[in-house]
Amino acid sequence: MLAALPEFLVASVLASVIGVRLGWLPALGWYGPQWMVLPSLALGLPAGALLGRLLDDLLPGAFAESWAPAAAARGVPPTSVARQAVRRCVPGLLPNLGLFVVGLTGGSVAVEQVFDIPGLGRLTLHAALAQDLPVLQSGTLALVLLAATAGVLARLAARLLTGPALRDGALHSLHRPGPPAPRALPLLYGAVLTAVIGLGLPRDPLALDALARLRAPSPAHPFGTDALGRDVLARVSHGALTTLGIALAVSAAALVTGLLLGLLPRLSGPLVDTVSAVPPVLAGLLVAGAAGSGPWTPALAVGAVAWSPLAAHTSALLRQERATTHLAATRALGAGRGYLLRHELLPAVLPPVARHALLRLPGIALGLAALGFLGLGAQPPSPEWGLLLAENQPYAERAPWAVLFPAAVLALLGALAVTATGGVRLPRRRERRRERPGGTAGPPGARITPAPRRRSHQPDALLSPVTTPPAQER
Repeated sequence: MLAALPEFLVASVLASVIGVRLGWLPALGWYGPQWMVLPSLALGLPAGALLGRLLDDLLPGAFAESWAPAAAARGVPPTSVARQAVRRCVPGLLPNLGLFVVGLTGGSVAVEQVFDIPGLGRLTLHAALAQDLPVLQSGTLALVLLAATAGVLARLAARLLTGPALRDGALHSLHRPGPPAPRALPLLYGAVLTAVIGLGLPRDPLALDALARLRAPSPAHPFGTDALGRDVLARVSHGALTTLGIALAVSAAALVTGLLLGLLPRLSGPLVDTVSAVPPVLAGLLVAGAAGSGPWTPALAVGAVAWSPLAAHTSALLRQERATTHLAATRALGAGRGYLLRHELLPAVLPPVARHALLRLPGIALGLAALGFLGLGAQPPSPEWGLLLAENQPYAERAPWAVLFPAAVLALLGALAVTATGGVRLPRRRERRRERPGGTAGPPGARITPAPRRRSHQPDALLSPVTTPPAQER
């Protein structure tokens, strides 16, 4: 749910509750370490939630490796085993961590606006709006240099952590087909979200009632009304149709583009470093300047930058899979690149990247709505979800339901996306080996050479996808 909440909403809640009501920390300006806490939380909570989900996707495979139960059986403390499991998963997370560093610097325009921080993202956006070309060029150049530096450092750190396994092929895959995920929670969240949308569709989202401004939830208005007397439930339901439809289309296009470019890391690496430096808001301004403002401008702008984290994730997983034992064994049996790509690499890379794309679906929906709020897409009184949050934010203290219910529906979408990611897995299938009598098994297209007769009935170590070389065992 934290990954689905918009940064400006988290910033507003932290500023109003912790900064104003409780008075624990300053909520305005940038004058020292105390002023850094609330903006850091507003930026770090959603990003950290998404990183936590990606880590949760990798940890079961790390704990299922043979070293983990062996270490536990020898009496190694559980904290040490857990620390090594996290270290095993870090190389797959480092590229996305580098992208988050860039996003927190250049994409934090809303948080800088809420806390009145003279940040680089806010400066670049204001320069673009004012057509101040020198400042815009300098800010964009600084963002690109930061992205390139973060990308290079992330790739070097991942290579150092993986170590000689890149050459020796001594790792195990963290993305093998797993057991089917429980389907109760996705069905429950989907049913609740469908019920909310269905209840609000018969209502008029544009009907004004000056006598019913900012009314609390009631049987006539289950989600209350906004500052103009419009029914919040009707606006949430009607906004879901356009927002979710376009977000799904952009997510699918970003997934396909990220996979195709991620499989070519030498080509996509510089592109990822450059594209990740451009905030979605600035990309929207560039697209609007080139193609004009229209209903598809937000989709083009968000789609132009949404593929970069998926491409970085694909490249990181591809690097790890190339260092696995079973891939080295299959390659030694004579498998070609096409067979390895179809039967080994894609089945291991596609499910986690698809789950990553689902996790980013609420963020893409918010990015589309935020660009519409800036005048680059749908205009008020369109019931976009981002417009709902932005329009009702000034009334959060007087009428919290006007912000709470749209944010709750957005968090419900995030919970649905998170729980649905468990079902994006390849089904278990039995290993099929093509054998000749007295021969050695191998992939299709490989040369099969007769093996000498042996009295021992132990399988060849080269054929086991989880066998560790003797030197690695010692």
